[in-house]
Amino acid sequence: MKFLEYTEIYKSKINKVISTFYDNKINLVRNEFLKRYYSELKDYFLSGGKRIRPLLCIVAYNAFSKKKDEKILIPCVGTEFLHNASLIHDDIIDNDDFRRGKPTFHYRYQQFHKKYNLKRMQITEFGNSMGIVGGDSAYFIGMEPYLENEFNEKINFEALFLYKQAFIEIANGVLIEIDMVNQRDLAMDDYIEMISLKTGALIEKSILIGATYANAGEENKQLLSIYGMDLGIIFQIKDDILGTFGNEEKTGKPADSDIKEGKKTCLLIEALNQLDNNKKNELLEIFEKPNISEEEVERVKELYNEANVLSSCKKLADTYYQEAKEALNKLKSSINFDEFEVFDDLLSFVYERDF
Repeated sequence: MKFLEYTEIYKSKINKVISTFYDNKINLVRNEFLKRYYSELKDYFLSGGKRIRPLLCIVAYNAFSKKKDEKILIPCVGTEFLHNASLIHDDIIDNDDFRRGKPTFHYRYQQFHKKYNLKRMQITEFGNSMGIVGGDSAYFIGMEPYLENEFNEKINFEALFLYKQAFIEIANGVLIEIDMVNQRDLAMDDYIEMISLKTGALIEKSILIGATYANAGEENKQLLSIYGMDLGIIFQIKDDILGTFGNEEKTGKPADSDIKEGKKTCLLIEALNQLDNNKKNELLEIFEKPNISEEEVERVKELYNEANVLSSCKKLADTYYQEAKEALNKLKSSINFDEFEVFDDLLSFVYERDF
């Protein structure tokens, strides 16, 4: 079975569960500002996204289940709340007004500030404050699916522990990324550590949560962990490539945003490793500017092309693709064939994607 077929089966069901959690919040509060707040969060969550993390949780659960049931639908959404919570906060850190071609959560509240001509707080302060609280709300709502489902207390506690680990690892990844912006000497290992925590950990934990609910053995969990972490690393490498060389209409993200934000992507690190000292210093000086012009963005791309970073970064992704493929092949005899195909198809999709 293809990953998109799995998506067609489960995505609307996942969205319904997410919607139900927010509807419960909306119905429990009387204050109109709170009702609007939870409605805005609900709309933000349902306005886009591939639902890869809850889908992977379902795939892992079904992979070890003799009979498929839908009990996993409630706990599978936990990591989707965590994922979107991190995006809400990321967008504040990055000063991004749009994600997936639609307004970010804090930017929505900047527009709210304009609409109602609020006086006490500045527009940016108001939007960022609402975004911080919005992300925090989503983090904690994400715990509720592990407490309100049909599984037993022990297995829910194990899943909640994985959620907590993912929470900590994402935060650690973001902190490393913030520090990397101010560092001049970086190795590719630093970058891999950062994306393993920031991106890989949540994909890995989504899979492990599904496998935990299915009572999978430890050896199989270890193989799933390798697959999930490598999938996340490949996803981020490709995201970095598309963030600079992608088609904006397909990605929904400006092709100059990573450069203008001074992000230490695999492209930049590889360029710094390949260019001579003069060009390396030129590149660093551009990235250290608080405001990077369009001409400087184009110059960065020229230097990237000169250093042949696209080829090098694609080879880096290939290393993790091969490792993930090997782990998946070792799992083949232990899991249901439909789910093996889904894992395999998703790995190929992430590796080859152009949006």
